[in-house]
Amino acid sequence: MTDIAASGPSSFADFGLHPDILKAVVATGYTIPTPIQAQAIPVVTNGRDVMGAAQTGTGKTAAFTLPILHRLMPLANTSASPARHPVRALILTPTRELADQVADNVKRYSQFTPLRAAVVFGGVDIGPQKEEVRRGCEVLIATPGRLLDHVEQKTINLGQVGMLVLDEADRMLDMGFLPDLERIIRLLPQQRQTLLFSATFSNEIRKLARSYLTEPVEIEVAARNATADTVSQIAYKLSGDAKRAAVVHLVKSRGLKQVIVFSNTKIGTARLARELERDGVRAESIHGDKTQADRMKALEAFKAGELEVLVATDVAARGLDVAGVPCVINYDLPYNAEDYVHRIGRTGRAGASGEAIALFTSEEERFLLDVEKLIKREIPRGQLDLPASLSASSRGERPARSHGGRGDRGERGERRRYEAPAKPADDFFFRPYVPANGTEPVRGEAPPVPPRTSAKRPLAVLLGGGKKDD
Repeated sequence: MTDIAASGPSSFADFGLHPDILKAVVATGYTIPTPIQAQAIPVVTNGRDVMGAAQTGTGKTAAFTLPILHRLMPLANTSASPARHPVRALILTPTRELADQVADNVKRYSQFTPLRAAVVFGGVDIGPQKEEVRRGCEVLIATPGRLLDHVEQKTINLGQVGMLVLDEADRMLDMGFLPDLERIIRLLPQQRQTLLFSATFSNEIRKLARSYLTEPVEIEVAARNATADTVSQIAYKLSGDAKRAAVVHLVKSRGLKQVIVFSNTKIGTARLARELERDGVRAESIHGDKTQADRMKALEAFKAGELEVLVATDVAARGLDVAGVPCVINYDLPYNAEDYVHRIGRTGRAGASGEAIALFTSEEERFLLDVEKLIKREIPRGQLDLPASLSASSRGERPARSHGGRGDRGERGERRRYEAPAKPADDFFFRPYVPANGTEPVRGEAPPVPPRTSAKRPLAVLLGGGKKDD
């Protein structure tokens, strides 16, 4: 591998990009490239394989998108025939959200060119995707599973792919996509340019990447697994049942409008969002069991400021790009310390400042120590004093919300307490059994039992074979 240490060009105009692409960059308002962009764009433009590592939120998407579009421009055409627009660049991502985000970037940077882009991912109807890819596209963004679905249904041909991008490659392999990746790579031409980008690289990922890339240029603009300097970090030690009260207190006392709260499980994520709603916090959840339509609806509401809190599993740690997120809260510390880096990378993006808060119990402190070992820095511990008004919330009781919402409420909006149903007034339900002859037994005494007779009836009579009357 070849290491790159030079800082590179100081403006996008210095890269020699096609004028139509540079026009789109200027339209987005970008003027100064980030370090990963400054180092990667010239190398990718020259056709070299690249293995790039940079902190999340530093512009990795543009670092590979801009040079790919530049290299495709000689093949761009305005023909309406799908055959003139084959898939020439394939970008693979681990999650639907990241695929959608990358597709938005590609379409933004290619808006003044004849190049076409399409995105395919699971969780939604495959029909509209088939129609889109059948019209032809030079750049295809996809998740591995849905891409193979299209390949099997012969709606996508990968025989002319000359550039492959593995975005967040470590996450793809962590999520078990290795068999799918190997199947996809076997469908691609051997002569191609391969780019591998991620925020973190484990030694295992580096070793695996060597089998995909040919003499790659390794670009690492920051210390491995480092967190952004623009993000301040603090950790609060709490009892497990006080965490939700802490989230409510932090959101309300600081007037936070857009906060991402990370939980480790799908069930826990959905439950926490419901409980925050009952506590008066506008919240919604996003996790792998939700349909893509529901996930996108929640994301759009969050981006529009309609939600104060978005509770998410790690499915949103990669690819969730929301401008101006002031704070990220780790309600559960991740089991994998590297996921912490990606989680807190949702704030402090593009040079803005942000805050990362970790809530942990005594049992979870070992996960915090793993994180500190990974990022090679100590996370300050803080003391969080919860107001007495939230003590009921920490015990699991539900205070009434001042605004409309779900739940059973009285005329003035108070939450009604559950009461056992009243016993029926009719004493019929408590009367003892009355025999069919209508003789009711004396109350308090058992009904009379007829005496048993010692005479035995012949077996033949019981079987219907007794003596018949003349």
